[in-house]
Amino acid sequence: MAEAVIKMKDIYKSYGIGEHQVNVLKGVSVSVDAGEFVAILGPSGSGKTTLMNLIGLIDTIDRGDYFLDGLNIAEHSEQRYARIRNVKIGFVFQKFNLISKYTALYNVALPLLLRGDSYKEAREKAAKTLDRVGLGNRINHRPNQLSGGQQQRVAIARALVGDCPLILADEPTGALDQKTGGEVLSFFQELNNEGKTIVMITHDESIAAKAKRVIRVEDGLISDKNMQVVKGLSY
Repeated sequence: MAEAVIKMKDIYKSYGIGEHQVNVLKGVSVSVDAGEFVAILGPSGSGKTTLMNLIGLIDTIDRGDYFLDGLNIAEHSEQRYARIRNVKIGFVFQKFNLISKYTALYNVALPLLLRGDSYKEAREKAAKTLDRVGLGNRINHRPNQLSGGQQQRVAIARALVGDCPLILADEPTGALDQKTGGEVLSFFQELNNEGKTIVMITHDESIAAKAKRVIRVEDGLISDKNMQVVKGLSY
């Protein structure tokens, strides 16, 4: 039986105080096992982005239990979140979040350098990972010298290079055209077939259907319409 990479129970999150308080998550429980490809689907305002921020340790939980790859998050301070993120989660963002002045190679190597790897080791791993995503001949290009699809592949390489147990993708095709977005989704499916655990945030039903399981978020709660995807819709 696969172990849970994400295990959340009765998660609450609100913003504001007093009469201005908005309850965004209202007792959400989510579990994602190692090797799953899960889409978290919901419209704007449903709470899916807040849930993503809590999973990714970008924000803090008000109440509830969260275990990330077996680590009890409640036992660690916010000051340690950056270190935990670096070791446990590879992020892929809609707008790529690459550093414009750095080459593709350095953008991918950066998480390893922040961990304390030597420059030589980080450079070697980054080059191999860029080759893995089909950009072995673009390692010295800066983001403005790459297409949108190539930039997203650099972002995927950055998420992969540290061999984190979880890849968290936030609307990863949102800044791409349909064809390029389809290629990126196919690459996620390949990675999942190789055993990577992927959680993808999206508002689009057709994109969510590329995952193997869909978790629907509606009005701060997990919907009872969650489903197992047998065959994805065409992108």
